[in-house]
Amino acid sequence: MEVEKAIKTAIDYETRVRDVYASAVANTQNETARRVFERLANEEQGHIDYLESRLVEWRKTGALKPKELATAIPTKGAIEEGVKKLESKMKEPDKFGEVQMLTKALDVEIETSNFYGEMVSQLADEPQKMFERFLEIEAGHLAIVQAELDSLTGSGFWFDFAEFSLE
Repeated sequence: MEVEKAIKTAIDYETRVRDVYASAVANTQNETARRVFERLANEEQGHIDYLESRLVEWRKTGALKPKELATAIPTKGAIEEGVKKLESKMKEPDKFGEVQMLTKALDVEIETSNFYGEMVSQLADEPQKMFERFLEIEAGHLAIVQAELDSLTGSGFWFDFAEFSLE
């Protein structure tokens, strides 16, 4: 895939993900969940802004210079604490709506991560490095969404580890 097309496609993916989170912000009744969705929507908007600036640079110069891509992803401990708070509040009647929104968010995050993985395997040099960073960040988003989904559904898993033993 050409670099310009890859950046444009990435903008489309990030826009879809941002819109899912923005919709979740507007439709959730739970304040803790709303803050999580809002943080993720803002982060995705930052990705869009970053990619648009990279597209302008690519069109002007035909090259991409390294530019740091920050993330608002908290530490694992902060994620765990946030999910504990969310668990205690999710006994409210709108729990099913949050599960649906998280499931949709998980789907678009997986699709976006798959796209970034493809770009890492197809591109070289600075474009590849840029997409590697996006892949790292999206992995964090996936972890947050999956942890909250596991917590809400009582699946017995926490960050892909079983919280129970059959022994």
